[in-house]
Amino acid sequence: MTRKLLFTVSIIMGIIYIFFIPSEPVSFKIMMKLIPMALIILFALSTRPLASPTYKKIIIIGLTVCMIADGVIYWFLAGLGTFFVGHILYIYAFKHVARKSVPVFIAIPLLLYGIAMVIWIAAPQLMKGDFILGIAIIAYIAIILAMGWMAIRSRLVLAIVGALLFMFSDSVLAIDRFVTAIPYRDAFVMVTYYAAQLFIAASIGSRVVKYSVTRSNLIR
Repeated sequence: MTRKLLFTVSIIMGIIYIFFIPSEPVSFKIMMKLIPMALIILFALSTRPLASPTYKKIIIIGLTVCMIADGVIYWFLAGLGTFFVGHILYIYAFKHVARKSVPVFIAIPLLLYGIAMVIWIAAPQLMKGDFILGIAIIAYIAIILAMGWMAIRSRLVLAIVGALLFMFSDSVLAIDRFVTAIPYRDAFVMVTYYAAQLFIAASIGSRVVKYSVTRSNLIR
């Protein structure tokens, strides 16, 4: 009952933050932004680990780091670096339960996405001579690709959905900041971001799929 309540309240508080909290004062906005993540962490803590107890511990640490990143994202590079650490923790967690039988061809869409993002976002920064920012963007793209791939290798459906939503949220934020303004950016970013964290937290209670993934299985 407590777990269901935390799940529901985290969604409600996320909606309140996204659609009803004004941008000023910033300190109040940051506080309200952290409440849904705190609830998601409590939800994760209340979830019985079916994949692995170690997986649960690492995911909770990752959620906590991402919550810290939420608070410092107003200082962009500080937020970027903190989220980078959060992605590394999620990679480590997904790797802990990963299986080797995932076909490599499944990584092709991730690689195409990564190449497109490098050309679209990082390359213009490098061409302008902003090498530090360009390299930082490339590194961040690489780390979220690694997170997405390791989530796929985990074969935990909730983890995969969460990782892909996290990638989408980061992509919208990057495109809006470096390429072109996106209408309702905050709503797109935060809805997918909170959903990503909630799916990743819920994956603690998922079981690892025992069968192997092959082309014939995918066709069936």
